[in-house]
Amino acid sequence: MEEIIMRPVGYVRNHVQEKKDTAWGADISVIALEDAYTSGLNGLADFSHAVILFYLDQAEFNPETHLLRRPQNRDDMPEVGIFSQRCKDRPNRIGMTAVEIVSVSEHMLTVKGLDAVDGTPVLDIKPYYPAYDKRDAAVPEWTERLMSHYF
Repeated sequence: MEEIIMRPVGYVRNHVQEKKDTAWGADISVIALEDAYTSGLNGLADFSHAVILFYLDQAEFNPETHLLRRPQNRDDMPEVGIFSQRCKDRPNRIGMTAVEIVSVSEHMLTVKGLDAVDGTPVLDIKPYYPAYDKRDAAVPEWTERLMSHYF
């Protein structure tokens, strides 16, 4: 298999020091961009939301315990495969969250609702386009219960 190498465009700065499974909605994070990428923020302030792709550097994927599991290890959740979940312990440790843009400055993007801990490497920032990103989608009943306290 070909090795894929990525370099962070920036890093998350916030007060969250440990991984958690709920209550991300009020968290404000700053994405501090590397100098080489700061001009890439030009025009982003015209959007209300963005999609953040990040490297889950603190995650640990163990196929024996993570490939098939209950979301958040909750007894009230069904046992489902990793690709049916948005959990942090993934084969390639890639996280993705749609966030509200709070502000954009020369070197920083401030967002609300990013479920990443302080120091997390950011791989990419994309504007949220409803035409691409919003879909009328069907999800299993358990996802509503799972996400009830997430944001």
